[in-house]
Amino acid sequence: MALVSYGACVLCQRAVVVKIMSRGISAAAQPEVDFLKGESHKKHPGVTNLKTLRLPDELQTAARSIIHRAPVARLTDRSRSLTNYLWSKKRAVEDSTLRQKAVSLEKELWEKAMEKREDMDEQLLEDRIKKKVFSELKKTTYHWTPMKYDEELAVVYMAARLAGGYAAVRRAMHEIKKRDPSFAPKTLLDFGSGLGTVAWASHSCWGDTLKEMVCVDSSGPMNVLAERLLKGDEERAEPHIKHVYFRQFLPVSPKVQFDVVAAAFTLSELPNGKDREEAVLTLWRKTSSYLVLVENGTKDSHRMLMEARATLLEKQDKIVHDARPASVFAPCPHKLPCPKLALKPTTPCNFQQMYNPLPLMGHKERQTEKFSYLIMSRTEPAEAEEEAVNWNRLIAPVLCRSRHVHCRMCCPDGSLQHLVVTARKQSRDVYRCARNSDWGDQLPIIQRVDDDGDVDDRTDSE
Repeated sequence: MALVSYGACVLCQRAVVVKIMSRGISAAAQPEVDFLKGESHKKHPGVTNLKTLRLPDELQTAARSIIHRAPVARLTDRSRSLTNYLWSKKRAVEDSTLRQKAVSLEKELWEKAMEKREDMDEQLLEDRIKKKVFSELKKTTYHWTPMKYDEELAVVYMAARLAGGYAAVRRAMHEIKKRDPSFAPKTLLDFGSGLGTVAWASHSCWGDTLKEMVCVDSSGPMNVLAERLLKGDEERAEPHIKHVYFRQFLPVSPKVQFDVVAAAFTLSELPNGKDREEAVLTLWRKTSSYLVLVENGTKDSHRMLMEARATLLEKQDKIVHDARPASVFAPCPHKLPCPKLALKPTTPCNFQQMYNPLPLMGHKERQTEKFSYLIMSRTEPAEAEEEAVNWNRLIAPVLCRSRHVHCRMCCPDGSLQHLVVTARKQSRDVYRCARNSDWGDQLPIIQRVDDDGDVDDRTDSE
């Protein structure tokens, strides 16, 4: 009886080895990686998406009260127009680009004039060409103007952007909370605070651990409105979130730092690249742990965030108050140049978050906020427990098909990849994680080793 059992056991072991080898993977190389860390496939560590968000009850009640009291005509139409304007707004053309364009156009006009060999006074011809260059530049150059908010426009902005802005910031902050659960910030700085959505989103993430939140915005009417929202539109009421302080200028001392520094939809309001670079360096000096930048999910906004990323990674010599280097926390899984910027035509790296808007006439029950973001950290990200796991960022909706999943990802080696995930090629765990992941999540890919020693991650390039 014992011999029969032993023989059956040997046959079973041989069958397992044959099954593994038939897939091109050696038995010894089968990785056993606990990337789930005790979580279910639906809540694996790479999931950072949130379900449909709604404003905190106190914030929504206050916003509705302010709108009800405000004598703003055609609020729904104006809020829709403002939303479209802010989304389509481009960054200002740099002076150097404008000069280069003017020189090129002037040269082209002179060449045409010389070909015609017109008998004309040279000074008169020069004046005519300069006038034509100026006229052409005026017609073809984007006319950027800064936003100036009075009391009425601030209310229109609140109706248009309060819920969507909150959803984008809340989603970005949630990633820090999910991936760094021990982080408990005590201080926060919000540059370009507007309606105070960063304070509300941060409070939703970390609650009462935040003991000081400094909101900086140059617009007096916007600061007043943000304070009204905190107090529930009751002048003498206690603010719902305590220890929030409004300022029109950044703290003077360069040595004062905050655990979290944020700038949401602010870089796009700065007039040129030099101002954006200086602002980013200043904010980084004031960051002790995380810097969070959020913008609209447009090409220009994505490019501005990548410029900010490059500034912090490449210009450490300008940051003298803290020697700890900058590292990319999210969304990029690498420090290399963004591969999306090399594509033709260029497509932005953006993400989306579903949310419930303010219940106003003309607003749908559920809307989508499309945004781009960048989170930089003072500390290097924790090393994976197993080197065989690469966490890739999903940069497009996941397409679930019969027994396989299409995933488009940005990878740690700086490439864009299209991976078809199956239980057979990757593993049952990876496959189930892929089916439960979505645009913006991270996906663990286990590299398997063939018999000849080659690494096989079954990935096709874009």
